[in-house]
Amino acid sequence: MDARGGQASDEEAAAAAPLLAAASGGRRSHAGDVHVLSSAFLFIFSAYCAAQNLESSVNTEGDLGTVSMGILYTSFTLFAVAASPVVAWMGPKLALVVGTSGYVLFILANLVPTWYTMVPASLYLGFTASIIWVGQGTYLTSAALSHARDNNLPEGQTLGSFNGEFWGMFASTQVIGNLISLALLRDGKDGGSVTGKNLLFVVFLGCMIVGIVLMCLLSKRDEKGNNAPTHSSFGAMMKYIVAPLKDRRMILIVPLIAYSGLQQAFVWAVFTKSIVTPVLGISGVGGAMAIYGAADVVCSLVAGRLTSGLHSATSIVSVGAVVQAVVLFWLLLFYSPMGGLLGAAVPLFIGALWGVGDGVLNTQLSALLGLLFEDVKEAAFAQLKVWQSGAIAVIFFLSPNITLQAMLILMATALIISFGSFLLLTLVVEKPSTVRS
Repeated sequence: MDARGGQASDEEAAAAAPLLAAASGGRRSHAGDVHVLSSAFLFIFSAYCAAQNLESSVNTEGDLGTVSMGILYTSFTLFAVAASPVVAWMGPKLALVVGTSGYVLFILANLVPTWYTMVPASLYLGFTASIIWVGQGTYLTSAALSHARDNNLPEGQTLGSFNGEFWGMFASTQVIGNLISLALLRDGKDGGSVTGKNLLFVVFLGCMIVGIVLMCLLSKRDEKGNNAPTHSSFGAMMKYIVAPLKDRRMILIVPLIAYSGLQQAFVWAVFTKSIVTPVLGISGVGGAMAIYGAADVVCSLVAGRLTSGLHSATSIVSVGAVVQAVVLFWLLLFYSPMGGLLGAAVPLFIGALWGVGDGVLNTQLSALLGLLFEDVKEAAFAQLKVWQSGAIAVIFFLSPNITLQAMLILMATALIISFGSFLLLTLVVEKPSTVRS
């Protein structure tokens, strides 16, 4: 960071809380749009994330839940490849509204979970998820950069603060949704007969409806005339999509993006089924994931406030990587299920530590992509979701077929490779002109 003389403290204070500043003019402020966007995602994903956490434990016949999630994220990966031109054509607001439809259908399918309902719903959700997430990254980045320019604030710190708010509220979905799950689900002594499931998914459906209404209230941010090109042919569209991959900065950040997907799926598919359920039962999944979400919230907000550019991101990511590395090696070398109060507390503690790493990765990856690839941000956020969702699909397909120890070795190896690649990125991006601060 450059010294800014007597104005340093004032500028840092302004950038540390950009969400409090009001934009001029009659329209809703850029910060206000982020509040609405974050609230919409809070309602939608409180329902979806809690449902996703339960899939491997509730829909167990023929591994229906796990396979459905694998299909979902495979579909997500394939559609995310072409999501950026779709979002550029639709505009980010319409993409966000249309994207919610797949989540509603998925919740409805869980009310009657069969191969004929879950598989089509998962395929469609893969498409709409690619649209909503590229739209989210584009919308949030546009709002943050506009806010910074209108208020003469540093772009790096403003992106960090906006992403901190969004990912902090998004992480809250793990707390809210899983507390609802904890309150409504009950299982028998054998852990198999679950009651309250249909009521739970009806409540989730209500949350989705509120989220859709909030999405419709967003201000329009149509950037078709700015940096979203019109693609006259399939070849031109594909050239735009893969453009970020020609940049060595994207190549170096891809392993960390992929690992962020692996570590998310590890919690959803492996942690809940192999670590929480044997000790706390299916009904205990909600409590464990609520604690995971609470840690995620705190770290998302703190990491967002501390973000100012690549160098600060390096330190923050390092903390998250070390915490998750400690968890992985401890599980691999020392963990075995225990009874009693201590045994019940261990999965909760593991969930909290894992949430630290997830909160760090979410905020830093989104902020870094917004900084490094502002001119092709739709394509950059599409790459984020391609590699994330592809990695998530791998875990969902692998988890029923390999042991916990093999999964832990895979995760530890991926963490080492991705963190090493990220450190190399920090060496490559050294010129002050490369990243705006």
